[in-house]
Amino acid sequence: MKTAGIHHITAMVNDAQRNINFYAGVLGLRLVKKTINFDRPEVYHLYFGNESGDPGTVITFFPWQKQLKGRIGTGQVGTTSYAIPENSIDFWENRLEKSNVAFEKSTRFGERYLCFDDPDGLHLELVERKEGHKNNWTFHKISSEVAIKGFAGTVLYSSKPNRTAHVLENILGLDFLGQEDGYLRFKAEEDLGNTIDIKLTPSVRGLMGAGTVHHMAWRARNPEELQNWRESLIDSGYNPTEIKDRYYFKALYFHEEGGILFEIATDPPGFTVDEPLNKLGEELMLPSWLESKREELESVLPAVEVQLLEEDE
Repeated sequence: MKTAGIHHITAMVNDAQRNINFYAGVLGLRLVKKTINFDRPEVYHLYFGNESGDPGTVITFFPWQKQLKGRIGTGQVGTTSYAIPENSIDFWENRLEKSNVAFEKSTRFGERYLCFDDPDGLHLELVERKEGHKNNWTFHKISSEVAIKGFAGTVLYSSKPNRTAHVLENILGLDFLGQEDGYLRFKAEEDLGNTIDIKLTPSVRGLMGAGTVHHMAWRARNPEELQNWRESLIDSGYNPTEIKDRYYFKALYFHEEGGILFEIATDPPGFTVDEPLNKLGEELMLPSWLESKREELESVLPAVEVQLLEEDE
């Protein structure tokens, strides 16, 4: 079996409205789902992606004011990379400057990256890619000609880079492309969320908390393939969880030997299972087993909305 690439990435932050302002307001991603953390229903679970929240485009967040600041390091996704259309990097430089987001430029494997942090300290990058279909979601001054397509990939900070490389190549089925300047590069078969770099130089040990990635998820085509992944992981000596129903997909979780928490999630049923495409992200959506607690949960969760930022007025 081979995974098609990244399904989604989930991170931890402090403030829900600030999170929405940055990912929807500055980066122009669509808030495709506003729901709750199924394990801690007093905490939002916010999803941002392309117009329809396709696999390979969605970053999700658990915003909780009380959680302590984390530290990016080994055992984590160090950087999340986004793919932007060709000839759009100048637009994004100007937009980040107008939004008072400091950035640096770097080159890796012959590609130019804009590197910056979100308000909670998550490391992000933008890179021009020809591959990947256009994102038809537009947000004020961000047209579909420059809009973020979805993930380009990630940079993994592993405590055991060679063991993480083994999982990518021999368990998940990615192709090894080469080594350059202290990075290994692997590639999956899809056009988005397909490029995974492993940083070889040592880093500090990562500490989970606000401003860090909690886990990254790989794609499974359907529940039957997910079950096959589980059996394959067990046969390979890993200890995956039982398959869990996350309502918008089914998923399992496992730690690879470099300390990074991986998930494998099904492409279906997707985010239109409980609200139409043209209404995604507008209302608080609850699973059926929590609907009876809607009033209680809405009294605890802060009021949030997608807002037009000053620089776009």
